[in-house]
Amino acid sequence: MRNKYQINKNGFTLVELLVVIGIITMITALLFPNFMGARQRARDSQRKTDLKQIQGAVELYKLDQNPPAYPSGSYFATTMCRKCWSSAGSSDTCPNGSNVYMNKFSCDPGTNANSPYLYNRDLNDTLKYTLTACLENLVDPDRDPTPVAACVTPGYASYTVNEP
Repeated sequence: MRNKYQINKNGFTLVELLVVIGIITMITALLFPNFMGARQRARDSQRKTDLKQIQGAVELYKLDQNPPAYPSGSYFATTMCRKCWSSAGSSDTCPNGSNVYMNKFSCDPGTNANSPYLYNRDLNDTLKYTLTACLENLVDPDRDPTPVAACVTPGYASYTVNEP
């Protein structure tokens, strides 16, 4: 038989609930920056992959030229984002009968900005170029030792590939 002074223990006390909520809040606060860092690393990984694809397209372009040469220094217009790059130029669709270098030119994965990739051909040698992307992760192991000036201003690191 129940005593009138017995307490029903079927639920949680307010203190127990507050402790659990506090622990969950602390764990969330510790993990949230790691999730943000994972997004930055994923976008940087996409930028590096894009550079490799553009590098392959630039090689195809060189093979079409007589004599072989890479595109001129300011070749990649900012309007090439998501457009077909072919021997006929850049357009929304790839024209029939032209050599296609890249079906859809890459855009920046973080901002969808037009052509975030910096291309520079050597002025004295048409067979040398650099292709650079600005990385959000300042401690990326593949970053350049000295960042490119265009990446320093917004506070990014740079990643550069050269002709193969």
